[in-house]
Amino acid sequence: MACVLAFVDDLFFQAKILETAKHIGIEVKSYATPDALLAQIAKQAPNLVIVDLNARNKPLEAIRSVRAAAQDVKLIAFYSHVEVELAEQAREAGSSQVMPRSQFTHSLATILAEAKSHPS
Repeated sequence: MACVLAFVDDLFFQAKILETAKHIGIEVKSYATPDALLAQIAKQAPNLVIVDLNARNKPLEAIRSVRAAAQDVKLIAFYSHVEVELAEQAREAGSSQVMPRSQFTHSLATILAEAKSHPS
């Protein structure tokens, strides 16, 4: 079964991700700290990690930590469209893909469906 982890502390986006995942038939586990996310990665290697770059608890650190722990995992980060510099920092930290929040929202079902069809 596909393992999808999300580093998201915004309750609206957590709910949106979890509801979309439920509709597609995939489980997504959400974490609000880099340590909690890494603890889960140590238990089970994910095939997708989603990171909200506007999370309050060190999202760039979370990306670097995920990349160090699971080099091949697909990591998608999303950000507020006005924070172009933050997007570039996420790319430098190791994100596979970085997209504005609106594009992420629009593509969420496709992203999760791809994770479901290509489990690690």
